[in-house]
Amino acid sequence: MSLPLRYILAALLAYLLGSVSTGTLVSRAEKGPDLTKVGSHNTGATNALRVLGVKDGLIVFFGDYLKAVLACFAGQWITGTHEGMLLAGLCVVIGHNWPVFFGFRGGKGVASSIAVMLVCYPIPALLCYALGILLILIWRYVSLGSMSVLVAYALMITFLAAPGRILVIAWAWLLAVMCLIRHRENLIRLFKGCEHKLGDKAKAASGQTAK
Repeated sequence: MSLPLRYILAALLAYLLGSVSTGTLVSRAEKGPDLTKVGSHNTGATNALRVLGVKDGLIVFFGDYLKAVLACFAGQWITGTHEGMLLAGLCVVIGHNWPVFFGFRGGKGVASSIAVMLVCYPIPALLCYALGILLILIWRYVSLGSMSVLVAYALMITFLAAPGRILVIAWAWLLAVMCLIRHRENLIRLFKGCEHKLGDKAKAASGQTAK
């Protein structure tokens, strides 16, 4: 198989793996609500934590994390290149955010993105993890910590890890931009001072959803 076809295969496989929505599957197994209709209306770990509880939230987080790790290594194995790993990492996050198996209604991509970060460039990722955890501990805004991790990572890739490597820099910023797009409502609430904090419970009523 030619290299371009291997890249296409890696991208497709990663997207399909990302489309396996851990949050939706866990909620169905627990006979819980449709996560796209309660809380923040997405299938990610933070919403699962608020709606389903700590145990299920952690299962969703590690499920989303693991599928991204597997996608990255599969991309490298299929293509034999680090670039294949980067491509697969990007595509698994796209699949998580817009899953073909669940009507393109997924999560915000944080757990999958930080897994991709660690596999592809571990040292910048670990530094950004520390930053995100610190911000969450100080202000208890998961969204702020999540966005800060992705943006800080893109900056570190740009100026420290891969300076001058345009494709790698673009890859890192695509991850960050996707995170910001998926958190656009959180950004608005942060500016308004009404963002929900870690530990807040989601409300299922359509007019009082905790987002």
